[in-house]
Amino acid sequence: MKTYLDSYILADQAFPWLFPLLVFAFGACIGSFLNVCIYRIPLQLSVIKPKSSCPKCGRPIAWYDNIPIFSWFILRGKSRCCKQPYSIRYPVVEFLTAFFFWLTWILFPPMKAIFFMVFIAMMIVSAFIDLDYMIIPDRFTIGGFILGLLLSMLIPQGHIAPDVVPFIVQSMQALVKAIIGGFVGSALILWVTLIAESIMKKEAMGVGDIKLMGAIGAFCGWKGAVFALFGGSIVGVLLFPLILAMRKKYPVKYLPHEEDHEEYDPSHIPFGPSLVLGSFIYLFLAHDAVDLYFSLVGKALFG
Repeated sequence: MKTYLDSYILADQAFPWLFPLLVFAFGACIGSFLNVCIYRIPLQLSVIKPKSSCPKCGRPIAWYDNIPIFSWFILRGKSRCCKQPYSIRYPVVEFLTAFFFWLTWILFPPMKAIFFMVFIAMMIVSAFIDLDYMIIPDRFTIGGFILGLLLSMLIPQGHIAPDVVPFIVQSMQALVKAIIGGFVGSALILWVTLIAESIMKKEAMGVGDIKLMGAIGAFCGWKGAVFALFGGSIVGVLLFPLILAMRKKYPVKYLPHEEDHEEYDPSHIPFGPSLVLGSFIYLFLAHDAVDLYFSLVGKALFG
């Protein structure tokens, strides 16, 4: 293990651009797979079989037409087989995944970066499915919470700084932080939802948002969950006109396996993407400031 670590350090020192470039390319490939998940999972289709095919005519897509980010521009946004337009979302998802993976690798140590790459991938899928269908599948909310707990034990660096204490102790400490984060995040948004519904006399947020906060808390801790809720609310307000305009042009999709389709109010926008953006802002921009703020508040209140 030490030999591999030494080799990595030497390679990183000799070619500082190499690993960030590889991580960006890896993120783009993962983003391509996330596009498959966004399209197929709500339709209850396998994400493994069949292989990538044209969504218009069903013909298989050749490997050279399936290069992340670049193929959409090379083909000018149209399929080679039937010339039907492809959504700009495909390269957008691939680029966003690649960019956030790259940024994670730049900002965090390798193991902590891997921890948050898993989180980022799950959040991107959750946000785009919520934009399409106003739902977030349980595999990314409840599953995200459980995965956050497991990864916290395997990669405790996601929650705590490396220490000289035994690994099992670090794992238990990280697990406790993940559990507290998940429970605080879910409980906080649940109470906000109940209070908002009692005032407005109508549904304020869906159950999926509550479960999503549990997943965010499991990865980002309770401080990240709190910021994701309130920071995400501010982001949602700022982006409301844009999302509302997009909603009028691209209305909520209906799932074919649902017998009763609810008529959605065009003014209703999903809150999941705002929570995801809030968690990303905490992770990449506000982590230190938010942690310092809560530390000072804690000292002021409890000494």
